Amino acid sequence: MSIPEEIRRRVAELRQQIRHHDELYYVKASPEIPDFEYDRLLAELMELEARYPALVTPDSPTQRVGGEPLAGLVPVQHAVPMLSLENTYSRQELKTWYERICRQLGHEPDGLVAELKIDGVSISLLYEDGRLVRGATRGNGLVGDDVTANVRTIRKIPLTLEGAPPLLEVRGEVYMPRSVFAELNRRRRAEGEPEFANPRNATAGSIRLLDSREAARRKLSAWCYQIVRTEGIELRRHSEAMKILGEFGFPVNPGWTVCHSLADVDAFIDRWEQGRHELDFDIDGIVIKVDELELQRRLGTTARVVRWGVAFKYPPEGKKTRVRGITVQVGRSGVLTPVAELEPVRIAGSTVSRATLHNFEELARLDVRVGDTVWVTKGGEVIPKVIAVDPAGRPPDATPFPVPERCPVCGTPVVDDPAEVAIRCPNRACPAVISGQLKHFVSRGGMDIEGLGERSLNQLLDAGLVTDPASLWELDEARVAALDGWGAVSAANLHRSLEEAKGRPLHRLLFALGIRHVGEKAARILAQRFGSLDALQNATVEELEQIGGVGPVIARSVTSWFADREHARLIRRLVALGVNTVEPEMSSGEKPLAGLTFVLTGTLSRPRDEIRRRLEELGAHVAGSVSRKTSYLVAGENPGSKLDKAGRLGVAILSERELDELIRAKGGEGL
Repeated sequence: MSIPEEIRRRVAELRQQIRHHDELYYVKASPEIPDFEYDRLLAELMELEARYPALVTPDSPTQRVGGEPLAGLVPVQHAVPMLSLENTYSRQELKTWYERICRQLGHEPDGLVAELKIDGVSISLLYEDGRLVRGATRGNGLVGDDVTANVRTIRKIPLTLEGAPPLLEVRGEVYMPRSVFAELNRRRRAEGEPEFANPRNATAGSIRLLDSREAARRKLSAWCYQIVRTEGIELRRHSEAMKILGEFGFPVNPGWTVCHSLADVDAFIDRWEQGRHELDFDIDGIVIKVDELELQRRLGTTARVVRWGVAFKYPPEGKKTRVRGITVQVGRSGVLTPVAELEPVRIAGSTVSRATLHNFEELARLDVRVGDTVWVTKGGEVIPKVIAVDPAGRPPDATPFPVPERCPVCGTPVVDDPAEVAIRCPNRACPAVISGQLKHFVSRGGMDIEGLGERSLNQLLDAGLVTDPASLWELDEARVAALDGWGAVSAANLHRSLEEAKGRPLHRLLFALGIRHVGEKAARILAQRFGSLDALQNATVEELEQIGGVGPVIARSVTSWFADREHARLIRRLVALGVNTVEPEMSSGEKPLAGLTFVLTGTLSRPRDEIRRRLEELGAHVAGSVSRKTSYLVAGENPGSKLDKAGRLGVAILSERELDELIRAKGGEGL
């Protein structure tokens, strides 16, 4: 089909406008047009490209949403090795580095450049004739992975460059903003997926996803900090390269500055030690580089690190304690999680004796060993986690903790899930997996079966009375009553709770079933869209993908779950036992908080998840961090930094009582 010239011109014009506004919004943080106008331009471009597929190019702004999943990642040989930096942990070590390079040069360098050390994942970006042709991870420094499809989804990274040389290779750091990380982990909690340890850990998993559409959902960002290869541009100083990167539209490492002495570097370090807490991304130190490129070449490199640069690391924040042991837990999805057993230490008002190490990649990165002295803090002021090891406190006989090859509970060989930075037990009959699934099924967010706490459920499991969700309604009341500590009254109460649970709406059942990636929000969307379990079972991937809030990952997960024979048998048994599989219709009048965004902080009278569910039932969106889009911050006791940020942004702050009054004032039934 021939394409009219005016269509070609309009597509080119739209792309130029969208790239211009992308740079203003994502790089310079100074948008010229409202979101509605931007969305209109993008929608027109997408419509024209759909009508004329021959016009679609890899560098089109429409390609940032991601494409079809890849079969695997292709290795990339780096033309210039991606080396590391030597770490220093004190001003004296930094001074020693500086004196060493002065001796090697025979004089002091003519200027240093100080930059923030972004705690992310190193990336190499290759441009040919002004077009992004490849994005690659660092890998082992010599060979990385081709992650171009995922790099294209990062809106801060330009897909084309105006007036660029024939070849340009840029190095940078991909990271996940703290606000995005908080929302991602909240979503993973709701979906029953293991949480990421920190934004860097989440970035490492996201940049290597085989499905770039899911990578786009992760909302990664980037800062660029080096030109390593170019044709047609003569560079004398690193600071010149930083300015050129900014002129080409790259997001340049923020806060960088030229320092004329080590005293200037010390002042830069002091400035950001406190200022880093105001950033929406993690930094763990400051990078110092010799500015003059000829001096960099003279100083050279070792096989592992550059000699012309060094990283000053800020000390970790938290309490010190000793690792007594490391155990491995198996969750309901089969994920193996290493946990540090600690000498008890008091942190943020409670005694901590265990702390998550999240996954084995994080365990290896931190290099935590039994006997180590470690820093421990509370993530989000709630979950204890190990953040660093004190090298001086390591026993001489400490050895690295091995990655399990088999499940510690059932002995099944584990499988690697690199995209999720996890290893899993694939055995559905694993006692730990069954136990985790049943605990999830009966939980408050699931079928909410009163009288089945962890202890009582474990009793039923140990006695062999329950094996899966359907078996709960097949319990013999007399056998339950005979268990230690139960009796006829407790058994009758459990029977009554189970009968009541049969009537729960479909969205509760969907969430309770533990379908991977289907959290409470997705379960509610699916239940309201299809109305019955029967209709949902027969939905195709294409039909599911069209639903807002679902997307390809959830669509594939849902259809594969229902296609499984064991799951089909479970559903038939639940239906035969009288469990409800229909979602009641809900009128629009039951959504008094529609359009409002809430953030919860501090200690509340009920678990946060319970209050969040109630707010979402009333139509509200509950976010993990405060922003200008937040309608209300609900603050309990010991609210932390979110309260300060809400005050700075002018966000309205409510107590639980005031929240209840707000709901009633809008026509709801209160909390």
